[in-house]
Amino acid sequence: MLRVAIVGASGYIGGELLRLLHGHPRVTVVAATSDRLAGRRVDGPHPNLRGLTDLCFIGHDALEDVDADVLFLAAPHRETMGRMAGFLKLAATVIDLSGDFRLQDPETYASYYGVPHGAPQLIPEFTTGLPEWHRDRLASSDRIAVPGCMATAGILAVRPMAEAGLIEGTVHVDARTGSSGSGVSSGPAGAHAERSGALRVFAPSRHRHEAEIAQATGHTVRMSATGVEAVRGVQVLCRATLASGVTERDVRSAFRKAYADEPFVRVIAQRQGLYRLPEPKILTGSNFCDVGFAVSADDGTVLLIGALDNLVKGGAGGAVQCLNVRFGWPERTGLEFPGLHPN
Repeated sequence: MLRVAIVGASGYIGGELLRLLHGHPRVTVVAATSDRLAGRRVDGPHPNLRGLTDLCFIGHDALEDVDADVLFLAAPHRETMGRMAGFLKLAATVIDLSGDFRLQDPETYASYYGVPHGAPQLIPEFTTGLPEWHRDRLASSDRIAVPGCMATAGILAVRPMAEAGLIEGTVHVDARTGSSGSGVSSGPAGAHAERSGALRVFAPSRHRHEAEIAQATGHTVRMSATGVEAVRGVQVLCRATLASGVTERDVRSAFRKAYADEPFVRVIAQRQGLYRLPEPKILTGSNFCDVGFAVSADDGTVLLIGALDNLVKGGAGGAVQCLNVRFGWPERTGLEFPGLHPN
């Protein structure tokens, strides 16, 4: 059994890692850190784990005494980079879910995160944790940076078109996300009285996931993000201009070619039906990302749509999928839950 430890396990992503890894047949969780909750059981902040584990949180400093093969990092952005050199000494494989090693250019990182990168020399060591486009490198990589939730949906929706040369110019991304995307410590903006019934544009421009989508697709990206009343879920609407002569058949062919053999990406672009295009409602708890499209023949544009559960495929599930790829296991291992309907 592979021994894994989770840093920052008291948050929502940490809780999902605990849930998924507890059910994974090839790993055992040997440590979960939280300075604030050290000594307390993990099923306190994660009550869905009651009766499933007796694990207790340990402080971050106690990690030095833990024998782990893999370290999952669910620590905050801007904080992780300063501690990464120490983390790399604690386990052979490190899977980072913060934003600190997703962007390849330190200057781009500083522009979007507002601080200089604290460990730019380590950036080239990390592989993007998106198996659909980086599977070969992930199979031998011990430094993995999992993309952000809206970035994952956006990349999976846009990249087939970009790779096939079917779009041109700037891609405009309208992203919607549930409240869990703000994390446990979201402050007053996450309170029910403020969030309920709201459609709040919290990033009218330059959301940090914009840079990840641009990096992965080679296109200029302009992105806004809106908080919606749902707890879980991300949906991105990506508008682009079709290259000259591109037809709907070309678009469908590009998606089918890109994702025909992918275990967790489904192409959903039907002409009728309640769920004829991707939406996150039916993906809750699953590691699927549904992608689809709608072509506007009259003006030569296309709407590319991606939907996922931000805590699973957009976070912990994506990290576990990367773990499976790295160690040569079937990618669905520990990730078989199909989602709920109705939900």
